[in-house]
Amino acid sequence: MCGICGELRFDKQTADGEALARMTDALRPRGPDAEGRYLDGTLAFGHRRLAVIDLSDAARQPMRDEELGLTLVFNGVIYNYRELRRELAARGYRFFSEGDTEVILKAYHAWGRDCLVRLEGMFAFALWDARAQSLFLARDRFGIKPLYLVRDARRLRFASSLPALLAGGGVDTELDAIGLQFQFTLHGSVPAPHTLFCHVKKLPPATWQAVAVDGATDEGRYWRLSARRPAPEPDEAGYLEAVRERLAAAVDSHLLAADVPVGVLLSGGLDSSLLVALLAARGRTDIPTFSIGFADQPEEAGNEFHYSDRVARHFGTAHRRYAISDREMLSALPAAIAAMSEPMFSQDNVAFWLLSREVKKEVKVVLSGQGADEVFGGYYWYPQMAAEPESLPPLARFAPRYFDRSHAGFLEMLDREWVAAHADAVCDHVSPFIDARLRESGADGFMDQVFRLDVTTLMIDDPVKRIDNMSMAHGLEARVPFLDRALVETAMTLPPALRLKEGGKFPLKQIARALLPREIIDRPKGYFPTPALKYLRGGFLDFIRDTLEASACRARGLYDRAGVNKLLAEPLGHFTPLQGNKLWHLAALEYWLQTRVAAKPSTASH
Repeated sequence: MCGICGELRFDKQTADGEALARMTDALRPRGPDAEGRYLDGTLAFGHRRLAVIDLSDAARQPMRDEELGLTLVFNGVIYNYRELRRELAARGYRFFSEGDTEVILKAYHAWGRDCLVRLEGMFAFALWDARAQSLFLARDRFGIKPLYLVRDARRLRFASSLPALLAGGGVDTELDAIGLQFQFTLHGSVPAPHTLFCHVKKLPPATWQAVAVDGATDEGRYWRLSARRPAPEPDEAGYLEAVRERLAAAVDSHLLAADVPVGVLLSGGLDSSLLVALLAARGRTDIPTFSIGFADQPEEAGNEFHYSDRVARHFGTAHRRYAISDREMLSALPAAIAAMSEPMFSQDNVAFWLLSREVKKEVKVVLSGQGADEVFGGYYWYPQMAAEPESLPPLARFAPRYFDRSHAGFLEMLDREWVAAHADAVCDHVSPFIDARLRESGADGFMDQVFRLDVTTLMIDDPVKRIDNMSMAHGLEARVPFLDRALVETAMTLPPALRLKEGGKFPLKQIARALLPREIIDRPKGYFPTPALKYLRGGFLDFIRDTLEASACRARGLYDRAGVNKLLAEPLGHFTPLQGNKLWHLAALEYWLQTRVAAKPSTASH
């Protein structure tokens, strides 16, 4: 797990070493163990290392293979690298290191871009072919590892984070009206290739891009997720056994691909508790587990220690729990928001930032239950969507249960002059995008469409981005076994009714019944609650008021001031359908912009 960046010039000028140094330095939190740079005329690579597999200097990056003429910077982990290494060795390849980075180099040389279908893991990498004078970029199937791009006629730059790109300089930060629509409609998710900035893009998941030194570019998608039932279709027991086998294999692969101890982020919910149970079933003792809790609010408890403690006692884990006061969380807000590569609205982000800060003091790698709700149907809005009349079009069944705002509501929150200056803001881009994704071929029914949309598009920018950003802000590698490719593909064959049975996640509950106390399995859905960011009072409300009334916010001219004042007057009175506080949404975006963008009005039309 690392941070990568680089530049390829199209104008035959030498790559900008000073810009590379600034970008690399901005990635320091992602890779605190070592730094490396590589310059080859028009090409420059930067790398910050978090040493997890092959801790020796032989695995340092940028990694060059002089014999093959290839150089690589890589962020992530390849879980099947040992199997690929054996296959490549049988083909005559010789290795000088013991890790997964070199396996990518050899795999690319052996199979070209087809190597991507063989890689099982989470990754974003850039590979320079000196002989072909071509740059090859790729991102994993679920976008677990980020890759941001900025390009003009002179050059292409890339980085593991958007702030690192900004650190390189010369990036136009004009706000993208389309990106803003996604941001405020899909609770902080801006699907690739969009970002909040017109001129910064994201490489989409499951995608590669090849760029020549003259700027000629080719791009393709190497994997698509099917959501169809197999033929012949198994019975319920057959489906459950397939999930059990795939989940066990995923946990094994995520555990074994590490040369350092691996812990578990334990919320006390079904998903993280099941990970602990599966590790214990494999003979693991003294598993490092970690939980976090916050102060209660009148409307909601701030911790679930009762459940996480129960699991820790049951399996005898080496458990640490962290009780965070309101004062400590409030003091962490600026740093947590600044750590976001793009602004995110979920209150869980601050919890993950604080938890990761403490966990990194104990271990370098943890397993997390992220993704299980999307893959196995754990959210309450799934049954609501399923219950909508089948006669309704897919978008009409989906949008009322999921969208944070209607398009009219989005426009109402914006300043009229800003809307007038951005023609794209007056058109609804979100609805047709979601409708088209739902209607893509390869899904048997409406709920199959919904689950596929969530797993391949919506979850990537939260919660997947959350687990990457908040953990890597402290140099902690968080792995997500529930997003193992084979497990997800298996889950997508399940009938939706089977996933939603008994309130959702029925397959995981059935697997857990032989492993976990019933109290953990049949409890209400758990998560890392941060109620102070939902029910805004005291210092948290003051922070938000200061943010939205700051001169930078007023100069930006993005929000309708009357609307802001209305939300500030009723901080507990305006929630989205998914119970996000609309006031927090406005403040989270604005504070992030204040850390990244100069305070000046943005009136240029996109």
